[in-house]
Amino acid sequence: MKPYLRMTIVLAVLGLVFASRDARAQQWPNPYGAPIAVEAARKAAAAATVEARKNGWAVAVAVVDTAGDLVFFERMDGTQVGSVKVSQEKARTSARFKRPSKAFEDAIANGRNAILGLPDVTPVEGGIPVVVEGKIVGAIGVSGGTSPQDAQCAMAGANTLGKQPTPPPPAAPPTPPPPKK
Repeated sequence: MKPYLRMTIVLAVLGLVFASRDARAQQWPNPYGAPIAVEAARKAAAAATVEARKNGWAVAVAVVDTAGDLVFFERMDGTQVGSVKVSQEKARTSARFKRPSKAFEDAIANGRNAILGLPDVTPVEGGIPVVVEGKIVGAIGVSGGTSPQDAQCAMAGANTLGKQPTPPPPAAPPTPPPPKK
């Protein structure tokens, strides 16, 4: 194997190792529970849209089950068309990886670009797992405002089903190994 090819492979593997370590550090410890019921999903989405309307934002809200499959969706009048898919992808990311979608955004901001190669990851704030009685029952994703606005609406929706846990703080960037002499 040529030296430059070997080095490329080594760097790619190291990037994935550090990325998965950072993502694991931000994973919620909660186990999966029974998937969210449609009435609970409808209630969460309604609360998210109430929060958006109160602030003058037009958003799309998606609620997914533990597998990341759509249970309920609502798009407010005036919401940009692109937010339909983005809200669903934010929710899917949170459900499948058991962490807020912001965890992936933060990892990329800290230089973990290998995250971009993970399947089914939308690294944009606005998706959060929904926890009921200590178990993840699904996730809610919101899109249409700024990322912090989307997260505010998603949290308002999730909190209607019970106070949501605070996500762990982002992992500190790893210190690079000392250079070989």
